[in-house]
Amino acid sequence: MPVYNFKKMNPVPSATELIDIVLTRTQRRTPTVVHPGYKINRIRSFYMRKIKFTQQTISERLTAILTDFPRLNDIHPFYADLCNTLYDKDHYKLALGQINTARSLCDAIARDMIRMVKYGDSLYRCKCLKRAALGRMCTVLKRQKASLAYLAEVRKHMSRLPALDPNTRTILMCGLPNVGKSSFMNKITRANVDVQPYAFTTKSLFVGHCDYRYLRWQVIDTPGILDHSLEERNTIEMQAITALAHLTCSVLYFVDISEQCGYSIEQQCSLFRSIKPLFANKELIIVVNKIDAQPWDTLDKDKRDMIEELVKDAPNCSFMTMSNMSEEGVSEVKATACDRLLASRVESRISGNKVEGVMNRIQVFHPEKRDNLERDVCIPESVKREQQELGSKKNVQNSSRIGYAPTKYDLVDDGNDLVMEDAGATSRKKTARELMWENGGPGVWAPDYREQYDLKNPDWRFDAIPEILDGKNIMDFVDPDIEAKLAALEKEEEQLTAEAEAAAMGEDESDLDEEEEAAVEAIRERKKHFQMMSFVNKSVNRPTMPRAIRGRAKDKHDPGALDSEEIRKKMDSYGVDASQMLERGRKRSRTVERRLTKALSNSSDDEMEDAMDIDGKSKGQVKKQKKEKAEKKKMDHSLARSHSRPREPSQVGLKDETAASIAKKLDKQGRKAWEGMSGEGDQRKSVHLVKWMNTGKKRMGTHNKR
Repeated sequence: MPVYNFKKMNPVPSATELIDIVLTRTQRRTPTVVHPGYKINRIRSFYMRKIKFTQQTISERLTAILTDFPRLNDIHPFYADLCNTLYDKDHYKLALGQINTARSLCDAIARDMIRMVKYGDSLYRCKCLKRAALGRMCTVLKRQKASLAYLAEVRKHMSRLPALDPNTRTILMCGLPNVGKSSFMNKITRANVDVQPYAFTTKSLFVGHCDYRYLRWQVIDTPGILDHSLEERNTIEMQAITALAHLTCSVLYFVDISEQCGYSIEQQCSLFRSIKPLFANKELIIVVNKIDAQPWDTLDKDKRDMIEELVKDAPNCSFMTMSNMSEEGVSEVKATACDRLLASRVESRISGNKVEGVMNRIQVFHPEKRDNLERDVCIPESVKREQQELGSKKNVQNSSRIGYAPTKYDLVDDGNDLVMEDAGATSRKKTARELMWENGGPGVWAPDYREQYDLKNPDWRFDAIPEILDGKNIMDFVDPDIEAKLAALEKEEEQLTAEAEAAAMGEDESDLDEEEEAAVEAIRERKKHFQMMSFVNKSVNRPTMPRAIRGRAKDKHDPGALDSEEIRKKMDSYGVDASQMLERGRKRSRTVERRLTKALSNSSDDEMEDAMDIDGKSKGQVKKQKKEKAEKKKMDHSLARSHSRPREPSQVGLKDETAASIAKKLDKQGRKAWEGMSGEGDQRKSVHLVKWMNTGKKRMGTHNKR
């Protein structure tokens, strides 16, 4: 597995997107309603929470960005130099440093503004401080626009980098452009690198994998390298130089002897000498490619000598020929490179200090001869007797093979033919498996486990097992007269059933004659009819009549159920005399009339008394007197309806009527809900203007609505 996987890095938002994310999250995750009537401590906590939450969100987002990007000092030198080549190490560190500084500035702004909000004396001032804090933090984020954009592009490019392991077994190919490196990689791996007949088709590192000796090998295809100084090489060439400098691998340097790549053999040899220091401590193979177009034997002697000199000058260097077109020598080059790298890795481990520590913990014993006595092979007598009984049989079955496919150990020589050895030829006992296959196979035959019973008398093993109930044998308690007793019991049961039926028939007889029975049946039918009509009337889909107007006359055709004539008719239909009922209703109506007449007379008496009291009093006194009488009358009427309430203020712990009215007023104020009025936390005095009524163009006419 690769050590580094840059594909898991999260996307980097732009400055504008980051501000939107922070402010939207603050709006969704914090309370949004505050009123001037709240206590000042509650208002301060409201705005302090918003500032703190915004600061925490910014810190989390920026910390995630800093954590995702690798630290160049902590990763493998290959990746550190590769990042320096592709993205410029100084610019990379500067961008991450600016993000870290922005995070610290946001933390300092939030800390200072929260300290100021703690001393805000009104909702307006706390709100202004909150707006200032959020605005300053957003300004800091806006200034990181360039850094965030640069890191977003770096992340996109890093996610496309090949996931290679710098410490695993690696084969690396290098050389001038268009010499056959990518074609060789497509031959030995499952990679699919683009191959074209022009230079610099490969512009970055490509990684493939192959298997050799049950091991996974990593194959790296590098871009072509031109023969000029290190300072003049571009980013594409520097990727190959970085891989050669930092990876412990087997290097294949490709040489195109047909010169179809556009470079002569002299130029290819010159490039080899210029990058020769990068081949130190590596297994190097010079691969002469395209021998199908230009065979090695027919090559000019001068050119062959130049290539052979390269092999002699470089240590740990070998020479091989191959052709990607005809696939001649491809597998040999792969096998040689893998074998040489394996041998070098083993040698490096043996020569290291780690092997000595392991060898110190290993102790090897060499057995020595104890004395000069001869100790022959000891075979027990029982084994010798068994061998004599079996005779000269070569293959003896030690276990049953029935049910399995025959093998060579189941066969014995019988003249010229090979036949299965008979299991019954030996004196041993048949196994349960053999018995199973002889008697029909699995599912048909089951072993008789009674043979394994360990009883006092072995003859008891196959006896029939008696039926036991409560620890006793049922057969010991069988009654010989059970049939006669059962018949007597059934006869008694039939007699009791007949007597019960006769008693039930006698209960159905009635003392009524036929006319009385018919009347009873009619009453029952009428009762069922009333029940059914009551249910129908209740379920009718119509509005229910109020109780106050039920029975009243609705029009001249319907006098109503409370009319005396209607009551008389209905009661007569039931056979009930309604004269006393009607007389009682008349008395009740006369009582109501008398009450009304008495009330009118009392009001006239009060008017006469008032007229008598007016003499000698002013209008104010008269008005006050009338008001007191009305209140007294109202109080008497109220007390008459509710005698459970206390009559005097002293009974409820108050001094007089004035104290009672004050208590009532305070109780009313306590029950009154807050209606958006000013409280202790709001000290401003301003005219509240409704925005939708006071903004926009002003034309002729009213402005109270739009």
